[in-house]
Amino acid sequence: MTALFTLLPEAVATIRADGKPAILRALASRFAAVYGLEAQVVLAGLEERERLGSTGFGRGVAIPHARIGGLGRPVAAFLRLEAPVVFDAADAMPVDLVFGLLSHEQAGAAHLHALAAISRTMRDEQMHAALLQASDAEVLYGLLSNVIDRDAA
Repeated sequence: MTALFTLLPEAVATIRADGKPAILRALASRFAAVYGLEAQVVLAGLEERERLGSTGFGRGVAIPHARIGGLGRPVAAFLRLEAPVVFDAADAMPVDLVFGLLSHEQAGAAHLHALAAISRTMRDEQMHAALLQASDAEVLYGLLSNVIDRDAA
């Protein structure tokens, strides 16, 4: 079985952001640089989804996501923030872990399955703690890719 989405090592980073708009811009830039997408198209998709309601998941996690054209399969990016940022999350807590997901505009079930897998990963207490304590992007990617590979098995 194959993974529900692609997460490349270059799509994982620790960044500094001063607010929700900066997080969405950083996420769009990361998707553009790593997956060859148009940053403005990605940003517009993320902002449009965010207008429907915050993707602040709770417990310091946000899962911004969008459906855009030009993708063969869902792709992901992960950002750990150097300091928590207000994200209008359901529990009103600022976020410091951001897991972005993009799927093709017609990817109904695939998009939902990928979101479900991400939310399961981010709800896991041990994973949450490990992601916050990871020393760098390489360790973050290792933690996340192990879960992605396990979920695909």
